[in-house]
Amino acid sequence: MNKIIVIAICFLAPITLSSQQAFHNFGEIQIHNQGRIGFHINVVNDGNFDQNVGFTGFYSDDSSLTVSGNNKPVFHDVEIDVANDLFLEVSMGVTNFQEFVNGRVQTPRDEKTVSLDYTDDAPYLGANDDRFVDGYASMTGLLDFTFPVGDDFRLRPMRIENQAAVNTASGAYYFEDPNTPNFFTGSYDTDNFESLLFGVSTFEFWDLNGDVETRVTLTWDDNSNIPTLVNNLDDLRVVGWDRTLGQWVNLGNTVVSGDLNNGEITSELMIPDNYVIITFGTSSTILDGDLEIFTAVSPNGDGQNDTFIIQGIAQFPENELSIFNRWGVEVYNKKGYDNSWGGLSEGRATIAKGEELPVGTYYYVLKVEGQKDRAGYLYINR
Repeated sequence: MNKIIVIAICFLAPITLSSQQAFHNFGEIQIHNQGRIGFHINVVNDGNFDQNVGFTGFYSDDSSLTVSGNNKPVFHDVEIDVANDLFLEVSMGVTNFQEFVNGRVQTPRDEKTVSLDYTDDAPYLGANDDRFVDGYASMTGLLDFTFPVGDDFRLRPMRIENQAAVNTASGAYYFEDPNTPNFFTGSYDTDNFESLLFGVSTFEFWDLNGDVETRVTLTWDDNSNIPTLVNNLDDLRVVGWDRTLGQWVNLGNTVVSGDLNNGEITSELMIPDNYVIITFGTSSTILDGDLEIFTAVSPNGDGQNDTFIIQGIAQFPENELSIFNRWGVEVYNKKGYDNSWGGLSEGRATIAKGEELPVGTYYYVLKVEGQKDRAGYLYINR
């Protein structure tokens, strides 16, 4: 590896080296084609340093390095080999290619406009649990992009679709409880979620910013504690804290892969700026022994969730299902339930029998002979 080569660099105004502590640019510098420069000291850019077409490396075997100043430097090819991390106090751009060799790139999480900026679909190489952007990264381009973001020596990538990168999208990962985030002004109560959800992760979240509709793909590992949310990955959801509603909402599950310890999930189309933060949640079904209870009912004739489904109930013909509204009035009762209830009011105490029940949350009690009663909430959405 060539670590200290400087050729074909154009200096159009003075630079200073303050006791070898910093490379300080006050004027205009350009690394020309085939030019190479290796920084072993801090970089302070108060001039123009954004028309580079050569190679730039950051190197330190035993300390950290810092990029600061009033103006954003933009480099063509970048190599980062800094044992104790490269700290950005001003955004830094990459236009062609970037490689992580050693150490992380740290950006200030309390100043979210400072980021490592990938432009023109610049790719990167070498990201792992020891080498990633610890803070914010951004992308401007025409291709799908996976943010090489992480926290606490954990790479936790997040992917967006190509259309979202056109107007620039940015993001970061937080290994924090969203109820008590360190770098956000609000608190995002994981018990405050819409009726179609049944739980929200308290272990981690992402911040994704952008004004173009996209699907987002989140990743998990064994520290994500996905088994505390679901037993079946089909029940996992991407969820977001809705800025307008002030609660967690379901952003869907279009594709999911992996297992409970490692995998990824893709949301439905969403506009990132509509949500303060995003993470994992659970919805639709509850696994209860040999029964799988689908708790979303949408009796609109589309063939999906038109009735209240309890998968496996046929194995237990000696059962009784009762459903109650929010005031505790029984609206449905059937012995030997057979997955046939479609949201009509048919309970023994019902006055207007046979009418469609309104959209909302209901409570079910399932009794199975010889077993403990099951009970929980279901949601009717027409």
